[in-house]
Amino acid sequence: MRKFDVAIVGGGMVGASLALALSGTGREVVLIEGVAPGSAAQPSFDDRSTALGNASRRIFEGLGVWGAMEPEAAAIRTIHVSDAGRFGFARLNAAEQGIDAFGFIIANRCIGAALWTKLAEAQGVTLRVPARPESVEITADRVRLAIASRAGPAESIEARLVVAADGAHSSVRAAAGIGADVEDYDQVAMVANVRADRPHDGTAYERFTSSGPLALLPVRDGGYGVVWSSAPAEAERVLALSDEEFLGELQARFGWRAGAFTRIGKRASYPLKLTRAATTVATRAVLIGNAAQALHPVAGQGFNLGLRDAAMLAEVVASPQTDDPGSAEALARFEAWRAGDRSGVIRFTDGLIKLFGDARPGVGLARNVGLLLFDLTPPAKSALARVSAGFAGPSPRLARGLAVR
Repeated sequence: MRKFDVAIVGGGMVGASLALALSGTGREVVLIEGVAPGSAAQPSFDDRSTALGNASRRIFEGLGVWGAMEPEAAAIRTIHVSDAGRFGFARLNAAEQGIDAFGFIIANRCIGAALWTKLAEAQGVTLRVPARPESVEITADRVRLAIASRAGPAESIEARLVVAADGAHSSVRAAAGIGADVEDYDQVAMVANVRADRPHDGTAYERFTSSGPLALLPVRDGGYGVVWSSAPAEAERVLALSDEEFLGELQARFGWRAGAFTRIGKRASYPLKLTRAATTVATRAVLIGNAAQALHPVAGQGFNLGLRDAAMLAEVVASPQTDDPGSAEALARFEAWRAGDRSGVIRFTDGLIKLFGDARPGVGLARNVGLLLFDLTPPAKSALARVSAGFAGPSPRLARGLAVR
């Protein structure tokens, strides 16, 4: 039976990043992923786009993959937030904050391609793909996994630590006996790429409408990635429209700040829920990314939070002070270091949804006055501009431009 230091279940963007971060650190790692990264069925690497904060860009630089991603990335130089049908709005300009960009928008398939190309040559990382764990048995001193693949009979391996990077419905989280609270926002996100009659200028728009948030994110080809949240019945109606009708509804809902919408690509949708694990660690097990917390896409913080999970876990596991990567001491250190950032981002994103969804008399007026005050307050803008670096606790070494160890 082959033995590893770390078994990572889930090779999406967060799990693959963790495997790369541990490459060359002296830890023996196995990465288990059920769908080949280049397959059309791979949900982690589809045509949806992800917003990367500057801390995430530095992490990818440290992993040696940003160079492959950068040509496909669109910089966010301005952020415009507004409340539809009301007077409140706020603007943030990167140059006013002394930075080139707040972050970057990049297609998930480009992120996946860069990570898995690098993984193919990663030192100390064994890939099992396509494969999945048939069983996960956790004891006080080791984790035993039975891995099934189409290549042959099930393979048994042992690891000192199992990492759940297998998403919001994590089977590893269940095997570790960790519960999760799920709050249904009763919304569906409709996603698509659109073109307007003029190219974007690097502005990302977040518009809060009566049916839910509507984001327009600049993409590399001059168009926008749309993330349009709505009630399930309304989303079903809109998704059934023709392309021309869909663009007309989008125009009416968003307005004309980005110009006239002229073309639309493939549309997709997914339900919006807040999934929050009761804890991120258990005996010989740790949760990262969506297995630990799956967030509403408002403000684009979910992946950035998960990537910081991966970077900090790699730092703890690779530390010379960590004799056993699955020890209670090592996992407690990881949990303590990530607690403030995790709780802060969850409160921030959940709070935005509930604040702008509150229709009680007087709340809308107070909300819009707050937006205008924010727009006039430079210190508040500077604080919000730093959100992508994390809310609290130590920042991972990779996010500060340093090596894992």
